[in-house]
Amino acid sequence: MSSATTTVAPLSQLLTKYQQVRKRTAELCAPLAAEDYVPQPIVDVSPPRWHLAHTTWFFETFLLKGFQEDYAWFHEKYPYLFNSYYIQAGDRWQRAQRGHLTRPTVDEIFAYRHAIDERMVGFLQHVDAGQEKEVCTLLEIGINHEQQHQELLLYDIKYILCHNPMEPVYNNLPENSLAPMEKLPGDYQDFVTVGAGDYLIGYRGDGFCFDNEQPVMRVYLEEFGLRKGLVTNREYLAFMEDGGYDNPVLWLDDGWKWRQEMAIDHPMYWHNTPDGWHEMTLNGMQPLHLDAPVAHVSFYEAEAFATWSGHRLPTEFEWEVAALNCQPDRKKSNLQDSNLFHPILPIDNHQKYYQLYGDVWEWTYSSYLPYHGYQPPPGAIGEYNGKFMINQMVLRGGSCATPPDHIRKTYRNFFHPDKQWLFAGIRLAEGPKKTL
Repeated sequence: MSSATTTVAPLSQLLTKYQQVRKRTAELCAPLAAEDYVPQPIVDVSPPRWHLAHTTWFFETFLLKGFQEDYAWFHEKYPYLFNSYYIQAGDRWQRAQRGHLTRPTVDEIFAYRHAIDERMVGFLQHVDAGQEKEVCTLLEIGINHEQQHQELLLYDIKYILCHNPMEPVYNNLPENSLAPMEKLPGDYQDFVTVGAGDYLIGYRGDGFCFDNEQPVMRVYLEEFGLRKGLVTNREYLAFMEDGGYDNPVLWLDDGWKWRQEMAIDHPMYWHNTPDGWHEMTLNGMQPLHLDAPVAHVSFYEAEAFATWSGHRLPTEFEWEVAALNCQPDRKKSNLQDSNLFHPILPIDNHQKYYQLYGDVWEWTYSSYLPYHGYQPPPGAIGEYNGKFMINQMVLRGGSCATPPDHIRKTYRNFFHPDKQWLFAGIRLAEGPKKTL
């Protein structure tokens, strides 16, 4: 991971944001019992305490150790235990075995966070002027890295709790707080036409972005349409009732094999009960709200639904061009700060579209590939993006778990096409698709 920032934020501003983000991560863990911090039910799901430790390891490794010659590790084993996949940063405990560890304890992990926070504040208050720009660049990367882990943390907490037959409640919201409060707008299923032409893709601002959002490049797109609203649970249920999961004609070959091997026949967290379809949420088991956006579907499911509907998924370039004049607005979006952690009906539109940002990440029919001229930066800090540009699909727009200051129209999220546990949904496109 690296920053393509052209203007680095001031150190005092970054220190304040560092403290806010670190506090927010702890707040997201506050509802957990000690036992909730430890399990790793599947390889994709990391224990919550690992997230707490890994994000701390990042600051200790790349800032404290990186800039202080005489720095002594907080604990000599922690660099090995809490490195993720930064090969150049040293050996690491294997991802699939993160849940095998009973030590260090949860209390010891929080003590580690507290100690590193104190060291970071002391370090940042005495940075040499000649190193300030480099320190600020790495600090901003670390802050954004932790915000990414806040979202992953919510995915993983949901998986851990929602696969527990006790049906534990994490986010004890008032009754009906997740229920639709109004009908969908009448134009929710309409498409907005975007004209053919040459367009610039990629981040062009002066603030922070990740290296995979650059360099800026030009693409040509044929005329296409992007739907105003997301695909709803009601629409997806119609796909299921029409035999969508049993019709191989609708599926990509890899998707059909996955569906059969994994016996998938509905979105993750859906439960067919005698009282109708319900879904597990972080607020416990809830009736399925038919007009809310469908969530926790894989790319394979999204693509099969799009084929069934007579439409298609947009490419990531189409999505970005359609969002050209639609900036994120936390007042109009269901992002992490709403504290719902669940997709809901639209709060408002973004000039043209409903829920363009927040609620659910939107699958695109674009492989996660480098932009023309992309070069990963040197060193361990450059390992986050470039080496993963294979066998993954791009998502756009953020979700109900995304921090509100962490999303922009050029942000490229990416996951393997079979993953369901993230807050991912569907926005349809129509018209010719450019071959990329």
